[in-house]
Amino acid sequence: MSKRYLLRALALALTCLPLAIHAQAESPGKSNAKRSLGSLSFEACSLAAEGMSSAIEAQCTTLEVPENRADSGSRKIKLSLAWIPASADAEPDPIFMIAGGPGQSAIESYPLVHSAFRDVRRSRNVLLLDARGTGGSNPLVCRNAEGDAAITDGDGTEMSVDIDVARDFAKRCADALGAESDLRFYTTSEHIDDIDAVREAIGVEKINLIGISYGTRVAQQYAARYPASTRAVVLDSVAPNSLILGNDHAANLQAALMAQFARCRDISACEKQMGDPAAQLKKVATELRRDDLPSISYRDMTSGEWKQEVPTFGHLALLLRMYAYSPEAAATLPYILFEASSGRYEAMMAQASNLGRSLSEQIYHGMQLSVMCSEDADEFAAREEDRDGVLGTEFIEFAKAQCSAWPRGSRDANFRKPLSGDLPVLLVSGEFDPVTPSRYADEVASNLTNSRALVLPGQGHSVIGIGCMPKLFAQFIETTDAKQLDATCLERLKPLPPFAGAYGWEP
Repeated sequence: MSKRYLLRALALALTCLPLAIHAQAESPGKSNAKRSLGSLSFEACSLAAEGMSSAIEAQCTTLEVPENRADSGSRKIKLSLAWIPASADAEPDPIFMIAGGPGQSAIESYPLVHSAFRDVRRSRNVLLLDARGTGGSNPLVCRNAEGDAAITDGDGTEMSVDIDVARDFAKRCADALGAESDLRFYTTSEHIDDIDAVREAIGVEKINLIGISYGTRVAQQYAARYPASTRAVVLDSVAPNSLILGNDHAANLQAALMAQFARCRDISACEKQMGDPAAQLKKVATELRRDDLPSISYRDMTSGEWKQEVPTFGHLALLLRMYAYSPEAAATLPYILFEASSGRYEAMMAQASNLGRSLSEQIYHGMQLSVMCSEDADEFAAREEDRDGVLGTEFIEFAKAQCSAWPRGSRDANFRKPLSGDLPVLLVSGEFDPVTPSRYADEVASNLTNSRALVLPGQGHSVIGIGCMPKLFAQFIETTDAKQLDATCLERLKPLPPFAGAYGWEP
């Protein structure tokens, strides 16, 4: 399969928030207004995402911390911090949003979920700390031979992952970044210590955490290490501490796809006009694994320009993985597979190209490798039963190769131990999430006596902003009582019907 699109799909498998959009902190112009939290002085800034009509007003600053806290002579690094002030008088316990990946910037990701915080921000400040190695916190960017942000070398024409190329790329990146950064100290463990350093600097006793996808790992680890400083936790798209990042991706995606395809078979118009999506997928996957397909013309969904490219299995893998983030994308799968099974790849190519355009630029791959190679690599396991699936065993083989050349930090002895006790925790999952299925939330909740797990019907990955979830989120933070939430409003959520033709679903 095309390395370029396969590896975008693999990187996407670890990501929590919608992609193909950039956010940045910008100068507000001539304003020199300064505000303070504790010992930290902030300056006005704005957060903006591509395509947004207006920017989000914020306050920004940096905090200097040791790269290696165990070494008094360690170099110092600056962490980027943004503060979204409460819209009214703020309670003393702010909310920290923790982004996913690993390798996503909290500040760059936040604009896309800002609406999910509209209710909770009435009484609480929101703090966004870029994890070290991401965003404005000493970013660890791996670059290819052309100087572009990337996760490996290659021109996109290869039909499978080249393990030697992947390993050499990681070695070259580690050597380049290692000249100014000790890559062993960019893991979850350091990130939670950095969060607590911010808590101390702003002078608050307790904080609330909302982690999304990989961010749920960070939140659980923080709550275990700093229980006295943790007031309440929200886990959106839950990754239990027992999860080895990458091991379950292929199987989870396959199971979620089959659940989605069953919906088409249950709707007469979809099945009659599109056929069985599972059978179509098998046919298309076999055809796309050939190495002699001709290039086709398709229209770019953003620019409208015509492009020429050879369709590959990597395009299909990216598209199937991406549906996790968008119910709208999931609804189109039967139509796209039907078209591709008839040799018409234009819709598949246009969607895959649009979805994968800027993935490499939004994942700080150096930080991603520092986390995975330190915390998961020694437990990577390729499963024979995954080989014929959409993602196969490519991710594990690729990650093993890169981690063999990457410096590794230490993993806490209690890292895999489940979070337990009576800490107030709200866990939310999407019914059709192929990245972090709802059984993961059930596993985490089983060890927490003051928790509740909610499943949003018909939804995918990262669901905190969907339907009435923002109100439930705010109510939980206000009361810290998940069990008393009236979550019946979630029952109004429904999956979008699958397309039964080029113009959408049947009325």
